[in-house]
Amino acid sequence: MKNKKIVIAGGTGFIGQALTEYFGRTNSIVILSRLSGDTHTNLYHQKLLTVDDGYLVRYVKWDGKTVEENWSEEIAGADIVINLAGKSVNCRYHKKQKQEIFDSRVNATNALGEAIRKTSHPPALWVNAASATIYQNSLTAPNDEFTGVISDRKEDNMPYNIIDNLRYRKNRLLAALFQGKESEVYKNLETDFSVQVCKLWEKVFFEQETHGTRKVALRTAITLGKAGVITPYLNLCKFGLCGKQGSGKQMFSWVHVEDVARMIQWLYENEKAIGVYNCVAPNAVSNYSLLKSLRQLTGNKIGLPAGSWMLEAGAFLIGTETELLLKSRWVIPTRATREGFVFNYPLLRNALEQIIADLPRRNYSLS
Repeated sequence: MKNKKIVIAGGTGFIGQALTEYFGRTNSIVILSRLSGDTHTNLYHQKLLTVDDGYLVRYVKWDGKTVEENWSEEIAGADIVINLAGKSVNCRYHKKQKQEIFDSRVNATNALGEAIRKTSHPPALWVNAASATIYQNSLTAPNDEFTGVISDRKEDNMPYNIIDNLRYRKNRLLAALFQGKESEVYKNLETDFSVQVCKLWEKVFFEQETHGTRKVALRTAITLGKAGVITPYLNLCKFGLCGKQGSGKQMFSWVHVEDVARMIQWLYENEKAIGVYNCVAPNAVSNYSLLKSLRQLTGNKIGLPAGSWMLEAGAFLIGTETELLLKSRWVIPTRATREGFVFNYPLLRNALEQIIADLPRRNYSLS
């Protein structure tokens, strides 16, 4: 793909950087970001790329919710708009954080939809980030776009441990006492927050009326590359803590970041592509297998396991949630593979080998 204009909203994160690196050498990239006014940020992201003839990346300031001329005019004549904007879910799910996660996704999607409707030259394709977390926790069968189970009941998703149970019982008691059992607060305790986020995000996206612009929600699995989630995993390996997490049986659906970029290109070239696609490698592995492969490839023989209660304590200390590690995400890309997409990295070991070979040894070894 060459000489296209690609607008990436929220493009300064790990996936946005990787997409810019993939597309940026032969296409014009416009990154919409709250950080765009920070010169150091711009220089850091541009350093990731080799500047070739015709290479162009521009950063444009936006607030992620208001349609303003300075960024909305960039939509005109764009070939692809990619929306990655949204507050990270790598945080504690307190009331304020939850609302910010909802608002950041809804506001950005609404703003882009309005900007597309206003332009006389709409983009051919709008790809909106979505998440494979929308499917229920599953240890027995994979979920795909056709038969996958989507349930926001808490009992169908994040598995409970002792600390989870205590926290849930405390919150339910307080809600019953102060708001009542018929209140929204009490009812929401029975629902899974992450699935609610996924469902609302897709609902808002598909409600946007964008005549002339195809829309694809890309339900992406945990994305692997030179940064992102691989960094904390390699740190665990380095210090001998890369043993199974929880039972180790929970499934780990993943995708190499290069295949994310390749699928977006394939969606653009496939003019019939519309709707929901799972952007996940076809071969999920268990948490135990993931960590075993990491130990082998990094030469770290010791891998102490961590029980779910230990993970809960650790998550509290570093300000995140154990769901990111313990939910069994077993998802397959049935629609993409049926329609002809071929993954460069269908197997986890090959993906990890490529990523680790491209990293300095100090990133994963004490020696």
